[in-house]
Amino acid sequence: MLPCVGVQAQPAAPIASAGQRTFPATAERGTLKILSRTQGELNGKPVRLAPGLRIFNQQNALVFAHTLAGEPLTVNYVMEASTGRLLTAWLLTPAEAKSSARKRGATAAPLPTPAL
Repeated sequence: MLPCVGVQAQPAAPIASAGQRTFPATAERGTLKILSRTQGELNGKPVRLAPGLRIFNQQNALVFAHTLAGEPLTVNYVMEASTGRLLTAWLLTPAEAKSSARKRGATAAPLPTPAL
């Protein structure tokens, strides 16, 4: 027999209270329109969809992109850093859409310059 080796679980995402979802700090807000299996429009500009694109509906269930084709959708989204493709999108409830969120192209405060 082999000895049991402890397995560490991945840290879980923060649990929100009922009816609330948490989004990554890097998520931005925008309007998404799915045009095809590989193409979309984000804030009126063309965007490529990542092969592993995940779209979550308002109940946090995964939905297929083709079922949303042609509809303008208010979403929070995350882009894939290495390719610039759309990686994850969350369809927002009316309450979530009204809340403040980072808009695409918003500028952050500049980082301090290190002293030499």
